[in-house]
Amino acid sequence: MEILIKALQFFLSLSILIIIHELGHMVPARLFKTRVEKFYLFFNPWFSLFKFRRGETEYGLGWLPLGGYVKISGMIDESMDKDQMKKPPQPHEFRAKPAWQRLIIMLGGVTANIILAALIYIFMLFINGEQYLPVKNLKYGIVADSLAVEIGMQTGDKILMLDGREVEDFLDIPREFVLGDIQNVTVERDGQLVTLEVPEDFFGRLISNRMRGFFSVRYPYVIADFLPNSPAREAGAEVGDHVLGIGGMETWSFDEFASAIGQFAGKTTTILVERDSRQLELEIEVSEEGRIGAYAMPVSQFLEFETRSYSFFESVPAGIGKAYSTTTGYFRELRLLFRPEVKVSESLGGFITIGSIFAPTWDWMHFWTITAFLSIILAIMNILPIPALDGGHVMFLVYEIVAGRKPGDKFMEYAQMIGMLLLLSLLVFVNFNDILRLFR
Repeated sequence: MEILIKALQFFLSLSILIIIHELGHMVPARLFKTRVEKFYLFFNPWFSLFKFRRGETEYGLGWLPLGGYVKISGMIDESMDKDQMKKPPQPHEFRAKPAWQRLIIMLGGVTANIILAALIYIFMLFINGEQYLPVKNLKYGIVADSLAVEIGMQTGDKILMLDGREVEDFLDIPREFVLGDIQNVTVERDGQLVTLEVPEDFFGRLISNRMRGFFSVRYPYVIADFLPNSPAREAGAEVGDHVLGIGGMETWSFDEFASAIGQFAGKTTTILVERDSRQLELEIEVSEEGRIGAYAMPVSQFLEFETRSYSFFESVPAGIGKAYSTTTGYFRELRLLFRPEVKVSESLGGFITIGSIFAPTWDWMHFWTITAFLSIILAIMNILPIPALDGGHVMFLVYEIVAGRKPGDKFMEYAQMIGMLLLLSLLVFVNFNDILRLFR
């Protein structure tokens, strides 16, 4: 069921993004009196699931959910309609329009996706505000895993500063480590400030471990509910019990317990729980998957999150600012691909990777957050100067404006074909990567 819910969210989000992107091309094309022959959600090689015609445009739904397209008259695009290009240009065709109009049409899809992201952020900030976890509210500190221990962090530390800068939102810290080349981190430990140096090769270790083994929020593992046939309930555990340990190991926090339980998979052991200020030891049979069938109370029950509230007029610049910071942040992330420590082949993912970031239950706030982020990614990917993408067309149009002449039709045809082959190869590669990860 979780996979189905994630898949439905993914296809709904993808459909919204494609429709908005293609409308971004269609609207300025219509404004400049350029004929739009087709408008399709998903590709339709050989046949369409359904289609209808309104005016001069055919609208339809394809069966191949790898994207969508608008077919604009007189333009070398995915359709590779060479016959039309052999005829003399007509006033309603793309190629007959001034370069500046064609440039606006080509930038329309990317612009529409950025505007969509900004609008989503505006309304989300207005309706729900922006929730964050202040560092000062992290009363139990962090759970330091192997990578954090390597630079001197300890479980219970409270991270206060990165390179001498105070950090407001705890959730920004992992991202700062990846993007910011952090050189030192200041923590509070037993009431004292301790500054730890970050080794030069730490970034490489962080990336090669895909952020695993770093640190997480520390909060107690208190049982909130049980799964059917729960080993914990059969052992005598109750809702409200604080799980303090397993198999003689101390596991005060949820993360410590999650790290320890794997070694007891399929075995009979004991768990130590605290109930009404009393400690009880319960014998338990851990499942083969390394589970005890007990839900933990969420972190929000123990740590005080705060919310920045916005009026509608405050949410407009805040939403635009969030779209801008997300866009620039993603560009910073793309730059990481060129660092020698990053294995590009392992960093790229396809539809399974994208679908996995949606929530396993239908959460509209989470859905729109992910959709806004994907809209920005779609805009950035499309503006890359690769033939067959919007950025490739923009690149050739800028050349035309600067040089005063168009690239030849034959050159454009070959460039389009090469670009399509590159994109198809990349699509196969990233989705093959996803399949390999499933088997690993």
